[in-house]
Amino acid sequence: MQSIITQYLEQTKVGRKQSYKNLALFPLLSTYSVGFSYLLLDEALSEGVIEVVEVDKEGSVPELKVINKSSKMILILDGEELVGAKQNRVVNTTIMIKENSSTVIPVSCVEHGRWSYSSASFKSENRMMSSNLRSRKVQQVNYSVRSSGEFRSDQGAIWDEIAQKAERMHVDSPTGAMASIYEKQMPSIQEYTKQFSLIDGQVGAVFMINGEVTGMDAFGRHETFAKVFNKLLSSYAIDAIDWYDPEKEHKVLKSKVTKFMNASKGASIESHPSVGLGTDLRLESEKVIGFALSLEDQILHICIFPREDGQRRNRSDSGMVRFSMRRRNRL
Repeated sequence: MQSIITQYLEQTKVGRKQSYKNLALFPLLSTYSVGFSYLLLDEALSEGVIEVVEVDKEGSVPELKVINKSSKMILILDGEELVGAKQNRVVNTTIMIKENSSTVIPVSCVEHGRWSYSSASFKSENRMMSSNLRSRKVQQVNYSVRSSGEFRSDQGAIWDEIAQKAERMHVDSPTGAMASIYEKQMPSIQEYTKQFSLIDGQVGAVFMINGEVTGMDAFGRHETFAKVFNKLLSSYAIDAIDWYDPEKEHKVLKSKVTKFMNASKGASIESHPSVGLGTDLRLESEKVIGFALSLEDQILHICIFPREDGQRRNRSDSGMVRFSMRRRNRL
C-alpha cells in the first residue's frame, strides 16, 4: 500500500500559486485517472438515488444509514455535512458505497443542541467541515481505527471546537450548529472563493493559510476534484477568515509545499478494511497525518494535514476517547 500512495504523489506536479488575502493554494496536476465511474454525494441526492437516514427511529449520534438505490457506486467524502433528521452530522472518513446497498456509516454531530426530527432524511447544503476541524477529526479517527478498528471521533472535542469558533466569529446559534457559522460568514466566504479557479488537469490542491501549509486534498479523477472544488475551497476559506489579521503579511513559499509533499511521501501507512468498498489507508509521521481510500489498488481520495505542534504518533488519546464516550452516553 505504501507504493500506491508514493506512486500517486510522485505523479503529481505542483502548479502555479493562486492567492487572496491570507489564503493560497497550489494546484496539484496529474494525468492519474481511476478506471471506474461513480456518483458523488450531491449528485446522488439531486438524482434521488440515495437516502441518508437515522439508523432507527431513536437514532444514534455516531452513526447514520445510507441507502443506495442506484446501480452506480457513490463516493461520500470525509467532512461532508448532512443536514436534517435529529441533528446535523459530518462524515468521519471518505467512503465508497456499493451499488444497490444499505450501509451504516460513522459520523460526528455538528449541532450540539438539537436531538429532535426536523425531517425524515438528510439533505446536503454543499458544505464541509472546516479544514482545521477536519484535521483534528482525522487525528482522532486515526487513533480510533488503530486502537479499536472503529472510525470514531472525539465528539466532545468537536462540539467544543465548534463553540469556540462560533464565539471567535461572533456567531450565535441556539443549537450550536456549525451551519450557523457558514451562514453568517457566507458573504466573506464568497469573497474569497471567487478569487480562485480550476486549471486543466487539476486533481487536487495544497492549501496555505497565513503562509503555512494547512492541508491537501486530491482525487483519483480531475472530474471529481472539479465537482467538489468550491465545497473544499470554502472549508479552507472559513479558517482563513477566522485567522485573518489585516496588519500582518505572510510569505507564501512553494518550498514549504515541496517540503510538505516530501514529508507525505515518507509517512508510514496502515491499511484497514473500509466502511464501504475498498481499503482505508491511515498515514502518519512526525510531520503529517492523513488518510486515503483506495479501490482496486487505485486512489480515490487522499487527504493529508500537517501535524500540529506537540502531537506525536504514539501519543495516548485514551483520556480524549473516554471524554467523548461520556458525552455521547448523555444524549
